[in-house]
Amino acid sequence: MIKIRDLSVDLGQFLLQDVNLDIEEGEYFVVLGPTGAGKTVLLEAIAGLYPIKSGRIWLDGEEITGLGPERRGIGFAYQDYVLFPHLSVRDNIGFGLRQRGRPRGEIRARVDELAELIGISHLLGRRPGTLSGGESQKVVLARALATRPKVLLLDEPLSAMDPLTREELQRELRGIHERFRMTTVHVTHDFEEAIAMGDRIAVLGGGRVVQVGTAEEVFRRPNSEFVARFSLAQNIFRVNVEEGQNGLGVISLGDTRISTSSERRGGLHASLRPEDILISTEPLHSSALNSLPGTLNEVSDRGSTVYLTVSVPPDFVCLITRRSFEEMELRQGMQVFITFKASAVHIF
Repeated sequence: MIKIRDLSVDLGQFLLQDVNLDIEEGEYFVVLGPTGAGKTVLLEAIAGLYPIKSGRIWLDGEEITGLGPERRGIGFAYQDYVLFPHLSVRDNIGFGLRQRGRPRGEIRARVDELAELIGISHLLGRRPGTLSGGESQKVVLARALATRPKVLLLDEPLSAMDPLTREELQRELRGIHERFRMTTVHVTHDFEEAIAMGDRIAVLGGGRVVQVGTAEEVFRRPNSEFVARFSLAQNIFRVNVEEGQNGLGVISLGDTRISTSSERRGGLHASLRPEDILISTEPLHSSALNSLPGTLNEVSDRGSTVYLTVSVPPDFVCLITRRSFEEMELRQGMQVFITFKASAVHIF
């Protein structure tokens, strides 16, 4: 549906460079990266809002590199809403249709349909200045959908919302996507949001695409230290992987040896996600090959979950539920055991 080849955009202070992406028809595609990575610049280049330095873009088999924004068939929902303050919600949603000269009856019917779908029918007579952030974002979304675009671009649509509103709009975005099967490109800096929303994810860093894949591929098998750290793998080590028994790799971290099922050998990196580590007060009897004694040195309470730092050495960061933490009566200074599978140790 969208094909991008060797795309570069030069903004003077920032360079988006050598972007190559293939986004499938009907896919919910998430672009993930930290602030300043170039995520919004990429969306605006797809929409035709920036002159590109080099590269080409195709949409549904047609090259659109030189087309103006109004001829690309793309809907764009900005992070900062950009609603017309002097127009009602109804008129904001129907603005693009009026610009295209559509009949009044058609505009009213389309606006009513979208307002009902997104749950904002009761807001149609209001002005933007009276809306909450979540309500404003829904109006922006309805306006972007009104012209029936081929592609919907969403720039950090959930970033300014409280958790309850964010979850509600997540469900609505997925529901809209399932109903219309519209190719959607959603930009975010939140990896949990990316996992919840994306069919596939592209990680952007420093103006470059550094990894593309499913959530499982990106978060369980990062291809670089940048991706591992950004996705909060937490346990990242420079290692030398040697051949062990039964085709397994063996890593030495000081006096500590751990097994990995990776076939890669040599000087590399290892990552281990905190949620893949089991913690116990007694040795566990399980099929997991890695079981290590250590000292619980740090407890970081995150509400429903708790991060624990266990010194083996080296230090390993573990993630458990608050309920498990309380049931085990864990406290700093305790002797504990950490257990994890060889397959959980990713080598890159």
